[in-house]
Amino acid sequence: MEETSREAVATAVQRVAGMLQRSDQLDKVEQYRRREARKKASVEARLKAAIQSQLDGVRTGLTQLHTALLDVKDIQSSLANVSKDWRQSINTIENLKDVKDAVVQHSQLAAAVENLKNIFSVPEIVMETQQLTEQGELLQAHRKLMELECSRDDLMYEQYRMDSKNTSDMNLISIYFEDVQRLSDELAKQLWMVLQRSMVTVRRDPTMLVSVVRIIEREEKLDRRMVDRKKQTGFIPPGRPKHWKDKMFQVLEGTVSTRIEGTQAVTREADKMWLVRLLEITRKYVLDDLIVVKNLMVQCFPPHYNTFNRFFSLYHNAVSTRVKELALEDLEANEIVSLLTWVLNTYKSVEMMGHPDLCSEFDINQLEPLLPQEVVDDLLSKYVKTFTSNITGWLRKALETDKKDWLKETEPEADQDGYYQTTLPAIVFQMFEQNLQVAAQIDGDFKEQVLKLCLKQMNSFLMRYREEVVAYKEEHLRDRQLPQCYIQYMIAIVNNCQTFKESINSLKRKYSQALDPFDSDAAIERTLGEVVKEGCQFLLDEVFLDLESHLNELLTRKWLAGSHAVDTICVTVEDYFNDFNKVKKPFNQDMTNEALRRVVVEYLKAVMQKRITFKNADERKEGAERMIKEAEQFKFLFKKLAALKGPGSFCMEKDSGQRNMTVRLIGLSKLSLLW
Repeated sequence: MEETSREAVATAVQRVAGMLQRSDQLDKVEQYRRREARKKASVEARLKAAIQSQLDGVRTGLTQLHTALLDVKDIQSSLANVSKDWRQSINTIENLKDVKDAVVQHSQLAAAVENLKNIFSVPEIVMETQQLTEQGELLQAHRKLMELECSRDDLMYEQYRMDSKNTSDMNLISIYFEDVQRLSDELAKQLWMVLQRSMVTVRRDPTMLVSVVRIIEREEKLDRRMVDRKKQTGFIPPGRPKHWKDKMFQVLEGTVSTRIEGTQAVTREADKMWLVRLLEITRKYVLDDLIVVKNLMVQCFPPHYNTFNRFFSLYHNAVSTRVKELALEDLEANEIVSLLTWVLNTYKSVEMMGHPDLCSEFDINQLEPLLPQEVVDDLLSKYVKTFTSNITGWLRKALETDKKDWLKETEPEADQDGYYQTTLPAIVFQMFEQNLQVAAQIDGDFKEQVLKLCLKQMNSFLMRYREEVVAYKEEHLRDRQLPQCYIQYMIAIVNNCQTFKESINSLKRKYSQALDPFDSDAAIERTLGEVVKEGCQFLLDEVFLDLESHLNELLTRKWLAGSHAVDTICVTVEDYFNDFNKVKKPFNQDMTNEALRRVVVEYLKAVMQKRITFKNADERKEGAERMIKEAEQFKFLFKKLAALKGPGSFCMEKDSGQRNMTVRLIGLSKLSLLW
């Protein structure tokens, strides 16, 4: 306290010193004193109030403690009295055991009396239930069945409560109610029959389908109730849970599968289009059934069944299973295409699962693929293998047919411009076109693959074509009188090469988006060029074989004496080239140049071989003049050929062919002058 007093005095001195630092502050001493007195009175008042509040709280606490002590004493006294009464009533409780047993027995007898009526009426209810089931009154039959099951289950439960180990009494009840299980099974069969015909039933009598669903829903509630009671008591009636709801979905799944599997009406042996018919029937059935589900069946099932999506998935799975089975069969090439086109394109199109009436209810993009990718790849590989084998056979057969035409005694057909041609290019590219159209239905990449395969096969075919043309020419040389239309068909062969080239380019433009050339392009171009070159040579060989004896007369004594060899040569060449005007450009120009080149070569050979030796300058001059004259004849001849109009006209522009011919004619004239 003394230390506290000292600290208080020191603090007060400091405050006073702070207030009286200047002389003018002495006048306010009285004012300072009153202010400090008020502060002191205020602090003392607050201290008194705080102390008084604490004292009141302590007083209240002491009062409550005193009251609690009195209550504890009262409770202790009451517990002592209860303990005393309990000890006195033990003997009395033991004496009431007989009363307890009597109460239990009374309860059992009351339950038995309550069920007597139902027990005695069991045979009658069984008969009524049987009749109702046979008559198709399923709701009423189920109500009767529920009464029988309720009576049986209550009796069994009471027996279980009394003596769960007494199996003889349980068996007795089961035997008495043995018809109940039979009725339940028969009713279930009726329900499954209705569900199996649900697509027909929902159109004719939807109330029947609604009744079936209501019965199944009731049984589901009873199943849940019995399972819950088993958790509490350990007892569950026989045949429970029935799981009719699960069975219903199994029946519906089986019905959908049967519906899809039953679409095959014919086999390959009976109808080559069996797969197309099967897929079309499947498409129609699935679309019609799902529309019925959306418009009618959804209304017969509770909303939480998600009926439409469930049926959508059932049909998708059934179709997928069926398609996988078809994929495992030994399908032909056209059947593989039909199946893949249907699976990859038709299935999700507006003609089937993407139909406007269906897509609003289900997102078809959520559907799993009907066929795994590896199965699709296997089918495509099998198709390519089969197609390769088939196209090889088709091309071989087409070539054999064309070879037979080469031996005909009638000229080949002409196209709209009058050029000779055979049907081979049209047949070949019709086959390619058909297969590419089919491939395009499947997939763009597969279309490119088939196009490459066609071009590869085309290259192999052209090589065989060339070999056959050479063999055709060699066979002709054995007897130049046969075939009668050799020249016309050789012209058609040359023209076919141009048609082949144009058709190949047309196919690539139509069925390929690739900008880079194909691997087989160069080989095809080379082979076509060789066939054209050899064909033109074979035609010119015919000309010069006929002119051989006349060409041998050039620059001989007979020639100098006034032979008509050159006249014969010009007439023969002109006659042949009247036939060659059926050769397409630019091959005809090449043939004209080659014919002129061969004529010049023959003159050069004659000069080099020194077939004639002039005796004097006059003979040499006469020979030179004769060569100049003949050069003019050939110039006139080839100009005449160039002026020909009509199919294969040789009316040559001022191009390299015209220049080459002019150069050769000038060379022939100079040769005569040098000579």
